[in-house]
Amino acid sequence: MKVGSEFFFDSSHYLPGYKGKCEQFHGHTYKLEVTITGEKDKSGMILDFNELKKVVYAEVIEKLDHKNLNDIFKNPTAENICSWIYEALEKKLDLYSVKLWEGRGKWVELCREKE
Repeated sequence: MKVGSEFFFDSSHYLPGYKGKCEQFHGHTYKLEVTITGEKDKSGMILDFNELKKVVYAEVIEKLDHKNLNDIFKNPTAENICSWIYEALEKKLDLYSVKLWEGRGKWVELCREKE
């Protein structure tokens, strides 16, 4: 079974070495979808939504919201940010996938099936 939740954060960045509009400093509202997997426990839940929220806020949102992502990442592409988020959360959750929207209509997803 899978359980997911959406989160939002605002950050700015530029893409070093990129030729085009994104080489200029600019900002995005990011949408983050975190999906976990597991079996229901005796409470009937995989994980309480409030617990999921606490982990995502502590490990991701507090570190990225209203930040210059170039101070955190050498090259803050959506792919690199998504990978970083996945690695931060897989230590704390039975993670299934992370999907990150950079503004509207553009997204990247990292999904690793558990064996």
